[in-house]
Amino acid sequence: MTSDHRHLPAGAGAEGAYDLDIGPERAGWTYSSLRVVTLRPGAAHTFDAGDSEWIVLPLAGGCTVTTAVATTAVTTTSDGGGVTFELNGRDSVFTAVTDFAYVPRDARTTLTSPGGGRFALAGARCERALPARHVPASAVPVELRGTGTCSRQVNNFAAADVFACERLIAVEVLTPGGNWSSYPPHKHDEHHAGEESELEEIYYFEIAAAPGGEAGLGYQRVSPSREKGTDVLAEVRTGDAVLIPDGWHGPSVAAPGHAMYYLNVMAGPGPGREWLIRDHPAHAWIRSTWPGQDPDPRLPLYEAP
Repeated sequence: MTSDHRHLPAGAGAEGAYDLDIGPERAGWTYSSLRVVTLRPGAAHTFDAGDSEWIVLPLAGGCTVTTAVATTAVTTTSDGGGVTFELNGRDSVFTAVTDFAYVPRDARTTLTSPGGGRFALAGARCERALPARHVPASAVPVELRGTGTCSRQVNNFAAADVFACERLIAVEVLTPGGNWSSYPPHKHDEHHAGEESELEEIYYFEIAAAPGGEAGLGYQRVSPSREKGTDVLAEVRTGDAVLIPDGWHGPSVAAPGHAMYYLNVMAGPGPGREWLIRDHPAHAWIRSTWPGQDPDPRLPLYEAP
């Protein structure tokens, strides 16, 4: 039931230096972006932020991030000078929380990775250039959501109430094999003050291999919340992405024996930067069963150092 271009299998979204390159033009929306770049040992990659703010998030490996705001940039709250951050990174998304760097709009940034690695660039169009910053892994809140087979871990590195951005919201979700996350299905495609935010969202997936090295898979569902809305039932594997401009999204289903990781990147036009969701009315009752149940004992997969 995969519809049109909303599911991008690994490689389908590649462009130039990027394994995945999703911008507003490709997605058909206004704000949210995600790029994934792989660097060989000793290699470097330079990009211009343009009219978007970015977070450099190591998926595997570490890197040096050097960034400077152009002298011709719009009015900014940054000092405009060059700055360098060392990102320790991690072995993989399944082994540790990572540190990250924030890069303001109108900046030119270079990533250099002595040991090589894979790095996500999560972005959102914005108006102001905030200061470039580095956040250590120890400052990333790790949250457990749900109970039983709905248990998952959320690394809230750039959640709306955790890290200051102009529009960008981004978190990581880890779901043990056999569990459902993004459940109950929820949406955020309309603005209702205090109740629901309007946010475009990208899901980027990685699936843990089995002990013998066999590749895993999972499933992602997006169902319409409006006439002719987004309708996706996708088998997802490492490197896949799903674009969600609207609709009830969830569940995200991890196959038994294979933990599922996804990176959520969100941004929207609302007057405030907030993540407010509305549960699907047919499934919202499941939350009432969580009190009194224990989270999955496999969680957390890891904690912030």
